[in-house]
Amino acid sequence: MKLAIILGTGREGANSEKIASFVVEEAKNFGFGVEYIKIKDWLDKPWTGGMSEEKRNKLSEILNNSLGFIIVSPEYNHSFPGELKLFLDEFYEEFNHKPVGICGVSIGKLGGARMIESLRLVLIEFMMIPLRNAVYFSNVQNFEQEKENYKEFLKNLFEELKFYMEKLMPAN
Repeated sequence: MKLAIILGTGREGANSEKIASFVVEEAKNFGFGVEYIKIKDWLDKPWTGGMSEEKRNKLSEILNNSLGFIIVSPEYNHSFPGELKLFLDEFYEEFNHKPVGICGVSIGKLGGARMIESLRLVLIEFMMIPLRNAVYFSNVQNFEQEKENYKEFLKNLFEELKFYMEKLMPAN
């Protein structure tokens, strides 16, 4: 089953990037076919939006072929990064009726909880199905020491995502 994992920040050297790479590897180990999408590689201007037609068409195909999504994003000022919203706004139908899991990343104790809650509301407007389970990567500066603890949380997220992906899979 094809899964797209979206890194929701365009910042260079962001802590979220190492978390997203970890999520990608764990998703592959779980058995998903994974497309890893770094929004900074797709938006022509990561902080003001815009995407060439060629990039948009290629990414549209990737998103259309994905049966589900995971967004890995930091929390900035109680919300998600603006470049993530600019990225999402480039598409609509590609996201419709597909499940999405969220992984929050934070240097604080809450692991991006406020970002996750606000992002869920936006994803509903894209007719996506935000999952109940989320993974909260708190105190990301200590990630290497805590890495093993997150594997079980990710497994729970993957199982829920797989359940919905199978139920919603288009009939061939």
